[in-house]
Amino acid sequence: MRNIKQPGVPLVERIQWVEAGGRAFSFTLETGVPLLEAARRGFAAVGFTSGVLNFRHGALGPFAYVMPALSKTGENAAFYSETFRPAGVTRTKLGSMTLGMREGAPFFHCHGLWTEADGKASGGHMLPDETVVAEPFEVDAFGIDGAVFTAEPDPETNFKLFGPVAAASTGARTTSRAFALRLRPNQDFAGALEEFCRAHGIARAKIHGGVGSTIGARFTHGGVTEPFATELAATAGLIAPGPSGTLEAALDVALIDYTGGLAEGRLVRGDNPVLMTMELVLEVLG
Repeated sequence: MRNIKQPGVPLVERIQWVEAGGRAFSFTLETGVPLLEAARRGFAAVGFTSGVLNFRHGALGPFAYVMPALSKTGENAAFYSETFRPAGVTRTKLGSMTLGMREGAPFFHCHGLWTEADGKASGGHMLPDETVVAEPFEVDAFGIDGAVFTAEPDPETNFKLFGPVAAASTGARTTSRAFALRLRPNQDFAGALEEFCRAHGIARAKIHGGVGSTIGARFTHGGVTEPFATELAATAGLIAPGPSGTLEAALDVALIDYTGGLAEGRLVRGDNPVLMTMELVLEVLG
């Protein structure tokens, strides 16, 4: 399996996780409000401070983002590009967001694909402090109670990354058993989730959110992304018994690589290792 050497020593525990209560819900992002604040308000309205969301068609402007890039200093295995600020309204095709806390304030990690006002198709990592909702659009969210995604220094990758930590209940109404997860580098995306479910007696689970990166990508439709640094959004995911009865993760994703290449599809199980991180929530279905 492909492997990228990180600047720090790998931690023994390869999945950071917290069990929590959770609930799926939908809401509409408000026009003229920064994307971060619009997301925070939607979660707060039903009592949550952290969770994940997915969206399809939306409108953003002003808008700012970065793409994956090679590291110029060697302090990280990969890094970010310069900041892009396309003029006009950018139309999203899809996106996935983790909402949590950084330095005591709300923050998000959000990846997606979109079309800019001049027709350019692109994607990457949206910047929360410079991105504004241009028109109202609906998102599908999953709030967690008893855990919060919190940005903390990660010595393995030399980044400050979101990971779940235990938190006091906010009293939000929950309907499902859930696990907030962060997958660490150099383990197969699907395989890590399958093993986690087996270890915790989970027979079936749905993936909500899904923000991170893989070392290139191999798709079941035969497509291959060779450039190793990507920004990835999960668009759908289910872990359930396959034809042989063993657990199999079906993971649909979209990504952009550091050369600007875009790709979408279902990942091949066993051949898509995490590059830096992968944040998501598993809703236990059985």
